[in-house]
Amino acid sequence: MVLTGGGDCPGLNAVIRGIVKRASQEKDWEVVGCIESFNGVLREPTEIEILDEKRVEGLQIQGGTILGTTNKGGPFAWPIKNADGSWSTVDRSDEMLRKLQYLGIDAVINIGGDGSQRISLGLFNKGLNIVGVPKTIDNDLSMTDYTFGFQTAVQICTDAIDKLVTTAASHNRVFIMEVMGRDAGWIALHSAIAGGADVCLIPEIPYDINKVKAKIEQRYNKRRGYCIIVVAEGAMPKGGTVTGTETGEVGYQHVKLGGVGEQLAADLKEAGVEHDIRCTILGHLQRGGTPIAFDRVLATEFGVRAMEFVLEGRFGQMVAYHHPDIVGVSLEEAVRTPHFIDPNERLVHTAKGVGIEMGN
Repeated sequence: MVLTGGGDCPGLNAVIRGIVKRASQEKDWEVVGCIESFNGVLREPTEIEILDEKRVEGLQIQGGTILGTTNKGGPFAWPIKNADGSWSTVDRSDEMLRKLQYLGIDAVINIGGDGSQRISLGLFNKGLNIVGVPKTIDNDLSMTDYTFGFQTAVQICTDAIDKLVTTAASHNRVFIMEVMGRDAGWIALHSAIAGGADVCLIPEIPYDINKVKAKIEQRYNKRRGYCIIVVAEGAMPKGGTVTGTETGEVGYQHVKLGGVGEQLAADLKEAGVEHDIRCTILGHLQRGGTPIAFDRVLATEFGVRAMEFVLEGRFGQMVAYHHPDIVGVSLEEAVRTPHFIDPNERLVHTAKGVGIEMGN
């Protein structure tokens, strides 16, 4: 059984296709897909569909996931509504394992990010034959060089910077572009370098508003000039906190980030910046659309290798990209340490080397 969990991501369908195409070469294997992560098993009636070669034909070019996905709840924290109208969670993992056994599921391939692979690890420790496939546009899993979907997200952000440059130059404006990146600023950093931004603010480096202001003024000759600022949604000023709100959504465990771009604009005005400032929030545009070739290839490699791990009985592992190879790492290792940007690392040095202000 294959399923997709967490946020959607370009390349998910390519992974599903790779799994099914590889499994079709074996006589005794049939692949089924579970709708919306593990929800399809936990719901009544069960929501599972057969995945054959005809079903996955041409999927490598499609964004999103044909199986649907969710980042709420899960087998270890299934939301239930209490008699008084409040919500709580229950552990349905043992019930789900019994149901998988009843359905004749021999193995599970779980495609997802950090949260999904923590669920994979918990289920493996309970005896489930499970293999993980890393998925996140944030590229914040430390045991793989890249996750599929990341390069597509960077390309979308870079294209957006290219477009903002022309309107910023025409109107002598400061443009702030807010991109995804809750705890890791990889999308912001890569797209800022590729797009030639002037300022890049990321979660790992709290910024000094005066450093940002100074860079803006450097970009102007009297009132002529422009400035492009890329800011990750999880960035924060020195001594400050992230910008976000409690969603109140049942089963959603995170603060909903967003608004750091507008907050930065207001702070710059308060600091004395007199130039016109506009903010663009890319939001879910970074998740959607057709995956670029790199992500299609990586996703297909992950799918094929994940199915081969099942055939080889290599359960409790996550496939990973260690250039140039696709290898296996234990699920325990995979979720142990997030992949954050070291402020002293090479790519930060490169950004500063081309004059990008990082705020520190």
